[in-house]
This record gives sequence, C-alpha cells and structure tokens, in this order.
Amino acid sequence: MKERYVIKNFRDTTLAIIDSVNDIITDYQAQGYLLTLRQLYYQFIARDWFPEDRRWSWTGSRWAKDPNGTKNAQPNYDWLGGIINEGRMAGLIDWEVIEDRGRERKRNSHWDNPKGVIESARSSYGIDMWSNQPERVEVWIEKEALVGVIEPVCRKLDVPFFACRGYVSQSEMWRAGVEFRKPLPKYFGTATGPHIIILHLGDHDPSGIDMTRDNYDRLRMFSGDNVTVERIALNMDQIRKYNPPPSPAKTTDSRGTDYIAKFGIDSWELDALEPKVLTSLIEQNVAKHRDDTLYMEQEVQLERDLMQLDSIIYHLNKDEEDESD
Repeated sequence: MKERYVIKNFRDTTLAIIDSVNDIITDYQAQGYLLTLRQLYYQFIARDWFPEDRRWSWTGSRWAKDPNGTKNAQPNYDWLGGIINEGRMAGLIDWEVIEDRGRERKRNSHWDNPKGVIESARSSYGIDMWSNQPERVEVWIEKEALVGVIEPVCRKLDVPFFACRGYVSQSEMWRAGVEFRKPLPKYFGTATGPHIIILHLGDHDPSGIDMTRDNYDRLRMFSGDNVTVERIALNMDQIRKYNPPPSPAKTTDSRGTDYIAKFGIDSWELDALEPKVLTSLIEQNVAKHRDDTLYMEQEVQLERDLMQLDSIIYHLNKDEEDESD
C-alpha cells in the first residue's frame, strides 16, 4: 500500500533510484517474498545500480570517496535507506513490502465466536511429520533478518528453524543439546532420540565460518554424538556460482588471519544470495535426510485428522442453522 504523507520534488536521478527499488520489490513479490533494506541494498550491488560517483575506500577510520573504490560500502547503504524512506513518505514506494524483522508489534489472537476458534485450529493444525523418521532436521541461520526468507520453506517442510544472531548463547545451546538427546520411545527403543541434523547458514567471513564449528563443538558437548552440523551456505562453490558482491574481510576479527590465508581478503554476506537460492538449498538438503515413504505415512494421518475437524465444523454449522430456524 502506498500512502503519501509529504509532498516532495525529487531529482530525476533520485526518481530513477526509486523506480529501480520498485522493480526489485515487484520481482520479490512475484516470488512471494517481502524484503529487508539490506536485501534491497545487495540487489543494487549485484545489479550494479549505484551511480559510478558513489565509489568508496575505507581509510582505516572512515569511508572516503575513491573513483577506484567499491560501491559495496556503508555510505551507499545509508544513502539508499534515506531515499527509500523519502520515497515511502512521498507515496512512491509501498509501505508493506519492506520488513524490519524482529521488531514487529505483538498481540493476542481474538475470535468472534467459539466456532471461529475451531476453524482457526483447523487451518493451523499439524502433526509432527518427522516423528517416525530416523533423522530429524533443523535449520539454523546466522541472521534474524533472514528468518522471513527461510520461514515459509521450513514451515512447509515441517522442520524447526532458529535465528542464531551470531554465536548462539550458552543457555540456548544447552537447551538445544538437552532436547536433542531426549528419547522417542514411540518409534525408537533406545536411550537417545533420532539423529539430529543441523543445517547451518552463515556469512562467509571469519566469524561466520567459525560459527559452524562452534555449533558442532558445543552441541556435541551437550548432546553427545547424535548431532551432526552441516554448513549448507554460504560456501565457496556457491560464491563462484552466484557471484555475490564481496566485502573486505574484518581484519579486526581474531580469526581474520587464518581466514585471509585460506580465502583471501574478501568476505561475503548471506543476505546477498537471492531468497529463491536459499529456499532451494534448504529444500535440497532437507530432502537428503527424509525418508519419503515414512513422510507419506504422516501425510495420510494428517488428512484423517483434518477430516475429523471438518466433521466437527460441519456439525457446528448445522447446529447454528437449526437454531436460526
């Protein structure tokens, strides 16, 4: 929805940037995604849409204009954010398509009548589609800003997902480890639960690479040997394939020396990959660990349960009709 709150005359060059923003928004909407400002920014970098006079170099203390520098720089991110804000206020950019994930207002659910509760329960009802599987999969992602990208596919596949927000806190890692070693006696007559597969997605930078190792080490400490951590993004083969824009590796990071020796001075952010690429990576890697025959058994059970709920709703509707007569 576009709403105008201010009247503003834009220069032609700024209007061209706003048109480009709307082109990206239209593209993402067609794929069923909302955007964060950082994702918009990386699309501008990937498509080389920043003006040539907006090249920068880092001096060690600040960004400075440099005709031979990079366009992937904080001043350009801030500049684009300012234009988007002005474009929204002027009614030129849709307010609803750019998210600030993690800062949503929360509220209780409400219904008009008891029947509405049951209808709502029917639409959200689900069973554990993995309860009979020898392996269980979770998706862990470094950044909360990308939860909106991975949530739809994770919910569709019925796999838990978790925004690590960098290195996972010790408390949350311990809780995960304790949960992972719980038995499932209905299907497994063993002292431990099924084997846990963590699919990890993170930046390709000194810390982002190390987070995969850290997740593995601490989960094995708290849960034992029934956990495997697989890094599915961002990896060097994907960087070569999709060519996301690089950023300088953080030399202040204590892991920077080893990283630069192995990968060079560039690093890459997960946000720079198209959402459809992240979705496809998750789908492919989840499928590797799923027994489809067992999964179909759960689908049959789910359909039976939904039919029972449909029957309850039908009788409630019939009772209402009888009362109105």
